[in-house]
Amino acid sequence: MIRAALILLAAVIAAPASAVECGDTSFEGTRYTICEVDAAQEDLRLFLDDDQGNRLGQFPAVDAMLAAEGKRLSFAMNAGMYHDDRAPVGHYVEDGRELMRVIPNAGPGNFGLLPNGVFCIRPDRADVIETQAFLDRKPKCTYATQSGPMLVINGALHPRFLPDSSSRHIRNGVGSSADGTRVVFVLSRNLVTFHEFGRLFRDHLGLPQALYFDGNVSRLYARQLGRHDRGFDLGPIVGVVTPAE
Repeated sequence: MIRAALILLAAVIAAPASAVECGDTSFEGTRYTICEVDAAQEDLRLFLDDDQGNRLGQFPAVDAMLAAEGKRLSFAMNAGMYHDDRAPVGHYVEDGRELMRVIPNAGPGNFGLLPNGVFCIRPDRADVIETQAFLDRKPKCTYATQSGPMLVINGALHPRFLPDSSSRHIRNGVGSSADGTRVVFVLSRNLVTFHEFGRLFRDHLGLPQALYFDGNVSRLYARQLGRHDRGFDLGPIVGVVTPAE
């Protein structure tokens, strides 16, 4: 009996902990849902079209496509701004194939509020990189999506953010650690300003780089939380893929 218990305990200790952890938190009176991903362990991907070139648009459509591989989504979130046809506004790479070039210049809307940035997924890491730095470094991304504005750049908030701004929305974004292994996806549960959202990543989560994905259309799929947000079709989607059970 004792030997059997020891074998069971050893198996539990040896079993790898989940590298995707989702939960709710609050910071300065605002509530957020966060999902933290270990990019060195997890299969983190971007999704736009199915095998026939049709826009996926919804989390169940991504799940259905993955089922053919014997896999499924563990977590997913909308990942960048898109046009009416749901094509990415900025740089987009999927499985090593570039579908949209980098947009370096300023423009209308949040995307063009420079500096903006690129979320770049590579083997064993994923990084938020400011767009000009991305163009200078030319990293080889397996997956990439450009969005804007940057929320945190090298530990500093975006210079255009105002502490007393009255522009409040539900917002979502992503931040990364310096070594690219810790990636944190966040969706606000209350209306927040850019300044408040940026400070969550910098001051509460301790991340030196963070990027805004979108507002109002922000949606989340988190199997751990039993959460599956629904609504109109999305453009790029970021997700963690796991084997189907």
